[in-house]
Amino acid sequence: VRDLCPLKQILYPKGDNTLIFEARFESGNLQKVIKVNEFEYQLTLRTDLYTRRHTQWYYFQVSNMQAGVPYRFTIVNFTNRNSLYKRGLRPLLYSEADAKEHKVGWRRAGSEIKYYKNNAGQDGRQYFSLTWTFQFPHDLDTCYFAHCYPYTYSNLQEYLVAIFKDPVKSTFCKIHILCHSLAGNIVYVLTITNPPKSDKGTERKAVILTARVHPGETNSSWIMKGFLDYILGNSGTAQQLRNNFVFKVVPMLNPDGVIVGNHRCSLTGQDLNRKYRSYGKKCYPSIWYTRNMIKRVMEERDIFLYCDIHGHNRKQNVFMYGCERKQQAKGPHVHPHVFPLMLSKSCPDKFSFTDCRFRVRKNKEGTGRVVMWKMGIHNSYTLEAS
Repeated sequence: VRDLCPLKQILYPKGDNTLIFEARFESGNLQKVIKVNEFEYQLTLRTDLYTRRHTQWYYFQVSNMQAGVPYRFTIVNFTNRNSLYKRGLRPLLYSEADAKEHKVGWRRAGSEIKYYKNNAGQDGRQYFSLTWTFQFPHDLDTCYFAHCYPYTYSNLQEYLVAIFKDPVKSTFCKIHILCHSLAGNIVYVLTITNPPKSDKGTERKAVILTARVHPGETNSSWIMKGFLDYILGNSGTAQQLRNNFVFKVVPMLNPDGVIVGNHRCSLTGQDLNRKYRSYGKKCYPSIWYTRNMIKRVMEERDIFLYCDIHGHNRKQNVFMYGCERKQQAKGPHVHPHVFPLMLSKSCPDKFSFTDCRFRVRKNKEGTGRVVMWKMGIHNSYTLEAS
């Protein structure tokens, strides 16, 4: 399942204009399609494996289309009451013909977009529909629709191979195996720091960054890639950061969920970002080994910052969740508002301090952010991106 499986060539019956749907590829998600009439299709998403829940992420292929015809697509089994599709979000489209002829990649597409409560809840649950109209630009093209820009496990592996082969980057970025997932996929950890010129390297504080614990939040992988592009670059600031810090980076905590096209869970059907207090090494290896790796780092050096990168499906902007005690320490560098405030000052067009929250709710006690904070990391955050 790690590679894109070769799809069998489909021979269309002459004159049959029925669309052909496919999702049996890496990170794909689509369970069922019903043709309602000639140009209208009702789609059902697959829930996360071994659960009856978590329908948000979709990624599927469409072929055998006619250009310029308004097709209507309706996904009928979303479970979130609110959605950014109510506030202007549109599905993503990739056309192989446009990519080949015009170098156009993923783009937002669709018109007459509506997100609404439907009457499909026969099992006692309430479901919501997303519907949109789209005219394909080319006859008999091969196109893909997705909820957010896909970033697969294979994309990550290609990126890491390029770092490993780079004669400069490989001197200050070491790639190691943190553990293997339940399905045997490698969970990687990167150590990024410039080689110390003397014994002063032990004085460097650590920064811990993790991403993609929730597979459907692909934007977290793109943010992680942006960070890695920057910190591995040759700018003066990147050099300075590598001289002063040791970065420990786990770029994909849940590769199994990413590969099978889950939205939130691992292959145990569990939300891994509620398992940081668990000692289930066999069930949640990436979480167990990440927490132990951080404990080892804490024995060697101070950890200045921990941040777990996520995507948010209902709120706009980029913002942070922090951890705050009522009796907060006076030192400015340990005050949880400082780092998010600095981010908002640096990039006010992208980061929203007013959307940040610092209260520790009871149902978040098992998250990475709260567990690391209780382990003694004062600056412990979840970064959320719309």
